[in-house]
Amino acid sequence: MKKLLLLITAFMASYALPSFGFTDNFDSYTVNQPLGPQSPVWTTWSGVQGGTDDLNVTNTSAHSGTNSLYFTSTSASGGPADIVLPFGGPFTTGNFTFTTWFKTLAGKGGYFNVQGTNTNGQLYTLSVFMNPDGSLEVFNSKALALATTYTQNAWFEFRFEANLNTNTWELFLDGTSKGTFQCADFSIASIDYFATGTTDAFYVDDVSFNHTPYTMPSVNGALSYLYCENGIVTQTRRPDVIVRNLGTTPITSFQLNMTINGTNSNQNFTGLNIASGAAYTAVLTNSFNLVNGLNTITASVADVNGSLSDGDATDDSKTFTLTPVLAGQDKLVIGEEATGTWCGWCPRGAVALKNMEDKYDGFFQGIAVHNGDPMVDSIYDTGIGTKIGGYPSMLVDRLTDIDPSQTLSDFITRIQLTPVGKIKNGAQYNSSNGQLDVSLSTTFNSNVTGNYRIACVIVEDSVKSTASGYAQANYYSGGANGVMGGFETLSNPVPASQMQYDHVARKIAPSFDGLSNAFQAPINSGNTYIHNFTFNISSYNKNKIHIVGMLIAPDGKIENGSSTTIDAAIVNGYVVGVTNQVIEPSILQVYPNPAGDQMNLQINANEYGNGSIQVIDLNGKVVLTSKQTISNGVNIIPIRTAALASGSYLVVVNLNGKHHTIPFNKL
Repeated sequence: MKKLLLLITAFMASYALPSFGFTDNFDSYTVNQPLGPQSPVWTTWSGVQGGTDDLNVTNTSAHSGTNSLYFTSTSASGGPADIVLPFGGPFTTGNFTFTTWFKTLAGKGGYFNVQGTNTNGQLYTLSVFMNPDGSLEVFNSKALALATTYTQNAWFEFRFEANLNTNTWELFLDGTSKGTFQCADFSIASIDYFATGTTDAFYVDDVSFNHTPYTMPSVNGALSYLYCENGIVTQTRRPDVIVRNLGTTPITSFQLNMTINGTNSNQNFTGLNIASGAAYTAVLTNSFNLVNGLNTITASVADVNGSLSDGDATDDSKTFTLTPVLAGQDKLVIGEEATGTWCGWCPRGAVALKNMEDKYDGFFQGIAVHNGDPMVDSIYDTGIGTKIGGYPSMLVDRLTDIDPSQTLSDFITRIQLTPVGKIKNGAQYNSSNGQLDVSLSTTFNSNVTGNYRIACVIVEDSVKSTASGYAQANYYSGGANGVMGGFETLSNPVPASQMQYDHVARKIAPSFDGLSNAFQAPINSGNTYIHNFTFNISSYNKNKIHIVGMLIAPDGKIENGSSTTIDAAIVNGYVVGVTNQVIEPSILQVYPNPAGDQMNLQINANEYGNGSIQVIDLNGKVVLTSKQTISNGVNIIPIRTAALASGSYLVVVNLNGKHHTIPFNKL
């Protein structure tokens, strides 16, 4: 049965009232009827009980009694059920405990968030993802706060206990502590349950919460938040520090004492007027360099309003630790995001690339590979399409495709590796015709064998257009699917006039897989190889372009990358290779290679026309020939090779008077 530990009028009163709580196991409600109209407390995201985002009570499965709530969705954007439990706050101080029981189906996930205000969508204090792989992640509004695992296809208890004064939260699963964390915001107002998409299917039962209020002393400065973004050894960081006034008297000054890796510093903050209950972000004047090993940061607030005493010493200080990553020498990680303006979830990829660029500049280069929109490069799009299972997807150094939200994990794995070689970008540019000549100088620091390959990519930032196709579909609009870098405040679709696209892949040469056998054997430590590329960038913004080099290993992973602006590459100098081999973006690909009885010839054409195709052996003899009508875009033409003898051949395509060749081998 349902229980309200106080009358509903008391439930809606302020936090100054004595401790109270709420519990509900849904057994008092009628099955197969909407929850909202039957409850004086439960509501929906829209606020309309019995509306489209309400949810029928079910008796299919329950933790206690017979009834529960079941969340699932047939829509990629989730919903429509979106159920909210208000706490009667918001609460910003005191102790708060929340308990809910979950059961996700096998191979499925679940989601809920903690809203920070009584207006839904304004503040996501917490977002909790129970992922289909059995991992559970707790995010505050700034970062991943805690990660653990949970049991699928079985009921389990999720409980957090929060001291809102000290901003100390502890997560318990089935009564076992999974760790403590802090929130970047200090207000909790409601719980919101929502199926985020077709991968979510979960039951909810036995929901309860309890709040014990806090009586403020006259003067109390609280160190409420201390956080430092992790990173790479040698990177510079400045901790985030938030001080709250948890006293009844306004704070006009305080001293912040910092100890970072054993070094002490003090900073005084004066001329303030921090009202009771308000928060103040303390901007530090000093940053520090991440060092190898454990980095320890301690912050404490003292001398509040010139007084040596503080009304509550329990909330004066915090300690934060992090262990940065030691990068491999000269290592640059490449992240290739499969995206499209038609894809409503793809803002997630754009936000992931921006976050990685902001936090790991110089160690990570993002590339947005567009599909089905005006920014598509057919060669790149077709190549990445063979590596992914859907949109958006991310390839980090061409490991297995992942969701863009998981980019950091693969990045950390790859950045620690010492690559077998490094690439130096050089360039020369002809402003009269837009021709960009690039040299990639690859120096190996290890003896290696195998088919190492080289590729060059032109990436453009700040791409804008009001033309058709540049509006971005946006399933995060309205905030029901969580915070997503500001996209939650924009419409669906986002008008083209409001969009700017970064990291756009404009050209890749010679192909997605790179130039095969690009390095003459033996490849020994100290050897330097030079490859020359040419591009026409007259239709792009030269000042927004990065030249990206890729050293691709025999297993198809990107061994190492390079990234410079055009101006920086010009300063490095354009170097001509020994063979002066100039590689242009190839319009041809063949697969499988080596071929058996049949192979496919892929022509990535930028024009329409009549083409002739010839297969030529090493003696110059034409062994196969055909004529084809070539359309603008990707053309896939099967070629029967069963009658060919084993050996090496060339495919020659004549399209509108231009000859293009590509080699292949016959088994």
